[in-house]
Amino acid sequence: MPTSKQTTAKQAAKSTTKTAPAKESAAKKPAKDAGGKGLKAPLTPSPELAAVIGSDPLPRTEMTKKIWDYIKEHNLQDAKNKRMINADDKLKKVFNGKSQISMFELAKEMNQHVK
Repeated sequence: MPTSKQTTAKQAAKSTTKTAPAKESAAKKPAKDAGGKGLKAPLTPSPELAAVIGSDPLPRTEMTKKIWDYIKEHNLQDAKNKRMINADDKLKKVFNGKSQISMFELAKEMNQHVK
């Protein structure tokens, strides 16, 4: 019958052998790029969208953040229903003439104005 020291040594050996391959495979994978592909790919905004967020190419995530910064800065969230965004003259062009959209439509409308 094994002693308690022997069982703990076996358990420790089992746990290290299980985690070791995972560490090796993680080390073999190259580090992900900060830009270039997928959601991190920089996109060029249309002139209508550039009036709101600037003309520099940005990833979609950064564009969305800048639009939200603009909305908050100009107090364009509906006071009664915070899920709705009221458009000013600049955003109306981005929202294709709509005076109000849902926050869930924001990405859809923004995607029509990027290349």
